[in-house]
Amino acid sequence: MTVGVLFLHGFSGGPYEIQPFANYIKENTTWVIKTPTFLGHGDADALAMEGYKAEHWLMDAEIAYRKLAKQVDEIIIVGFSMGGVMAMYLAKRYRVKKLVLLSAAAKYVSPSQLVKDIHTMADDAFHRKLKENELFRRYQHKFQNVPLSATIQFMKIVRKTEPYIGHITCPVFIVQGALDGIVPSVTAQMLYDKIPAKRKLLYISECGKHHICYSDDCDEWFSKALRFLLEL
Repeated sequence: MTVGVLFLHGFSGGPYEIQPFANYIKENTTWVIKTPTFLGHGDADALAMEGYKAEHWLMDAEIAYRKLAKQVDEIIIVGFSMGGVMAMYLAKRYRVKKLVLLSAAAKYVSPSQLVKDIHTMADDAFHRKLKENELFRRYQHKFQNVPLSATIQFMKIVRKTEPYIGHITCPVFIVQGALDGIVPSVTAQMLYDKIPAKRKLLYISECGKHHICYSDDCDEWFSKALRFLLEL
């Protein structure tokens, strides 16, 4: 029985967002790993998102699933942020063995945490340490290269996939950072409560921000997620 894992990255991001977890799974299993890049996405300094729509990105995910399905017997989907809601979209439409939802963007922007992050960036800018700020470094190219039209298309995906939450029956492992300024941390509990799957686990990283695969405690939840995926 061959197993494949499809990793879906987030809006305006690329495979680098989930690469640490993908590498961990690759090092500890014999599974087939796929990390496709959605149209217009990729490395932060090479985004070209103008003109692409929600339908393009959903189709990218479906094509990636179908290609992987030709190689393996069972498919696990790991989705980060926008990739998390797209993972639920695929799980509703196709046969999926298990889901791992990372900072899944079923809700978007945590105002209180975002204000804290902006204050931190402002303080770092005042002390001329802005280039050392992790959040600023991660988002500076996105601020300049993500058109409003693309953001509207992202929100369209969130709205389109919201009804799918109540139809997910495969086992689900949900990971969320308590300090996430993009996806409110309460989103994970909402997903846990609304997803009707009989087998579901929730991990809250107290030190984690949005890019949860780079959290200080990622080794801990990596191992928990793998044990969940290895369960029969």
